[in-house]
Amino acid sequence: MNSKHLISRNIELFYNQASEETRLNKGMGIFEFERIKVLIEKYLHAASSKIIDIGGGTGKYSEWLAEKGHEVHLVEPVTKHIKIARNRNNKLKNKFSIHQEEARKLPFPNNFADLIILHGPLYHLQSEKERSFAILEAKRVLKNNGVILGFAINYTASTLAGLLSGLIHKKTFFEMCREELTNGIHHQPVDFPWILAEAYYHKPKQLEDEFLNHELHYLNTYAVEGMAWLDKDYFSSMLDKRKSETLTELIKITENDKYLLSFSPHMMIAVQKK
Repeated sequence: MNSKHLISRNIELFYNQASEETRLNKGMGIFEFERIKVLIEKYLHAASSKIIDIGGGTGKYSEWLAEKGHEVHLVEPVTKHIKIARNRNNKLKNKFSIHQEEARKLPFPNNFADLIILHGPLYHLQSEKERSFAILEAKRVLKNNGVILGFAINYTASTLAGLLSGLIHKKTFFEMCREELTNGIHHQPVDFPWILAEAYYHKPKQLEDEFLNHELHYLNTYAVEGMAWLDKDYFSSMLDKRKSETLTELIKITENDKYLLSFSPHMMIAVQKK
């Protein structure tokens, strides 16, 4: 299937030029990957579950979950990512299934999955109506008492990064931040091609409301990086055993603090189908 029918051309072009495969192997991506695994494990209650990894990129999380003994289905619209995921899968003993589809039309029957991970749809679908379709589809294929874990980008993410880096004083960067802070809409400035393509950045309460609007039972919202990344020596601190333990403890004691969620670039919401 040609992915140009599944996602916008801007998003397709961005991922063709960027490397999602190596993103989690460097910089903050290393710590993001490990932290997200910790968060997902909070909801892996059975030894073997049916899991759908929607927008799961090149399959790194799918591989990890399959190796833990779960039945995993990767759903991803980007052709480049699908090819990498297939190569990854070919080398595995415990394989996962791969579907080139997208979140608003899932190739699964009703009441199919125990756990659904929404990795990309909540921020790549700029329209609330389209995100609503994705949430309803996830709810449809989820079993009763099953859980959805939805990952979102915080509306403060670019602004905080811009303040720390000094980029906030670049006119195009600041205009991008203004849009994100006022209406959540994110567009990549032409002079910052490495920044994420068109997206939507959530306020924490709005993220919660978008799921509650569909009569899903709210469990919790978690900071992914939390405030720890604001450490001016974050990368070297995370590679230092004692300092990383301090930062990990900071994340742990603040991960559900609603007043502090906006200091975390990414959030994870957990909801249940009753």
